[in-house]
Amino acid sequence: MVITCSDTRTPETDTSGQLIQKLLKEQGHTVVGYRVAKDEPAQIQLWIARGTASEEVRAIIINGGTGISRRDSTFEAVDEMLEKRLAGFGEIFRLLTYQDIGSPAIMTRATAGIVKGRALFSIPGSENAVRLAMEKLILPELGHLVKELSK
Repeated sequence: MVITCSDTRTPETDTSGQLIQKLLKEQGHTVVGYRVAKDEPAQIQLWIARGTASEEVRAIIINGGTGISRRDSTFEAVDEMLEKRLAGFGEIFRLLTYQDIGSPAIMTRATAGIVKGRALFSIPGSENAVRLAMEKLILPELGHLVKELSK
């Protein structure tokens, strides 16, 4: 499942959400749900809950709302729901981002973890950040993560 958190994007203008779906499909994954949600904690949590209620959804990838502006609330919404945290994801993402763009990397609050037996990744909404997270971290481990969670 792919969720884009944005107050301004629509399914037609959501290039980052479209990129995530494209990259997942190219690697043989099935996207069973997609939603553009306002950057409101209750709305984000509602869509995460709907995703985890579906037997078809094994992972949720959220993009957007991970920065530090007043409206960026995705991190808080996600963090509150995580049962297990994959701290290494955010740490390595920030390192890779630092190597790419320098010190602005400290402003991302990308995170990952487990919610109700599903892998959840929360990444920035820029296309460059999406491509970095998907190609370097998420796609290489997604199958392994889902397999481990099914044990």
